[in-house]
Amino acid sequence: MRKDLLADFGKYVSLNVLSMLALSVYILADTFFVANGLGAAGLASLNLAISAYNFIYGIALMLGIGGATRYSIERSRTGSAAEGNRIFTAVVRLGLTVSFIYVVIGAFWAEPLARLLGADQDTLAMTTTYLRTILCFSPSFMLSSIVTSFIRNDGSPRTAMAGMVVSSLSNIVLDYIFIFPLQMGMFGAAFATGLSSVIGLMVISPYFIKGKNNFRLQKLSTPLRLYGNICALGAASLVTELASGIVLIVFNLRLVQLGGNLAVAAYGVIANLSIITIAVFTGIGQGVQPLLSSNHGAGRSENVKYLLKYSVILSSLTAAVVIGVIAAFGEPIADSFNGDNNPLFTTIAAEGLRIYFLGFLFAGLNVLFSIYFSAVEEPRLGFMISVLRGFALVVPLALLLSQIWGVTGIWLTFPVTEALVFALMVPKLKGFQRSESPMRGQPRRVEV
Repeated sequence: MRKDLLADFGKYVSLNVLSMLALSVYILADTFFVANGLGAAGLASLNLAISAYNFIYGIALMLGIGGATRYSIERSRTGSAAEGNRIFTAVVRLGLTVSFIYVVIGAFWAEPLARLLGADQDTLAMTTTYLRTILCFSPSFMLSSIVTSFIRNDGSPRTAMAGMVVSSLSNIVLDYIFIFPLQMGMFGAAFATGLSSVIGLMVISPYFIKGKNNFRLQKLSTPLRLYGNICALGAASLVTELASGIVLIVFNLRLVQLGGNLAVAAYGVIANLSIITIAVFTGIGQGVQPLLSSNHGAGRSENVKYLLKYSVILSSLTAAVVIGVIAAFGEPIADSFNGDNNPLFTTIAAEGLRIYFLGFLFAGLNVLFSIYFSAVEEPRLGFMISVLRGFALVVPLALLLSQIWGVTGIWLTFPVTEALVFALMVPKLKGFQRSESPMRGQPRRVEV
């Protein structure tokens, strides 16, 4: 039985890590090609604008993970097709509504938003262009994330992975074509990212055309309590993503004051490589989530504990490898984004990478714990982790530490925050596990 559990863990996690890496390469490809095609000003503009993607993806994650978690639990408990369809329909309806709001903001208020995010005379035009384009593609980003989450929880992680990998590869190819041969500049970078999300949806569409899906859109009434429960289960993921966007904004505004656009450009490298790393840990958490939810829904507490143990070991080993690579190859990594061949840029970015990435010793586990709590219907604890990582600690620490140590204080903010959150949450995790008993029978049912 445990061998089967480990095999399922390996299958779901490996496929989902690949999917999340593919998704994060969306942004990294933009960063690499913009840095080498448009220089430090382009990279600074991209870093100022990219927080908009956090807000789009945050809502998409909340609805996708929250809805798919509810779907997986209901399917394990009741097998009700109608309830699964109700959940999927509610999530898509809400996602498209929010997407429309983002499109309106992008179409009419992109420039004021760019100024609000810290764009100056040198970066305003490119920041505005990227924001407008990305926001107008928000419906495809939203649908891609939602549908992928449901397909993964429908027992088809390979299909979900295929859509994301093809989408990511398309983005890399289109980025190169639009920025270099076609000379489309910042618009080309954003358009490639948006278009690739449409391609991803096309790749997974045969799953529905061939009738493999166990969920579908139907005209069903949706109680407000269901929307609330879906959002509660996905709230931790929303706050995590929004926190990333808010941290990006706060760091950018502070770095403009302390080191100008060059420091912002250097942070662009750090932030985007951080996105890649976080994607691995999120992939571990989201990969194990369907297994956690289905075993929790069926009352198999011991399986839930083993799945968490496997995830903790894998996350810890991954963190050690990542920190080692950054420590050994900080300069070459930073230099690969140095389109202007400015040695000061490489120095700032390499130093920042080495300090900032120490935080992944704890960040990977914090991300995992947040998803774990949501998967076992304890969203308040998952939400607490996300709030501590985002609003409660990181912003005041950034302001305090940068006041003391300048730019270095900005780099220190991430590891200090993650260490404090980890120290606060480990006792909570142990207390929750003690309260879970294999003999208790079926877990409580959350009424929706």
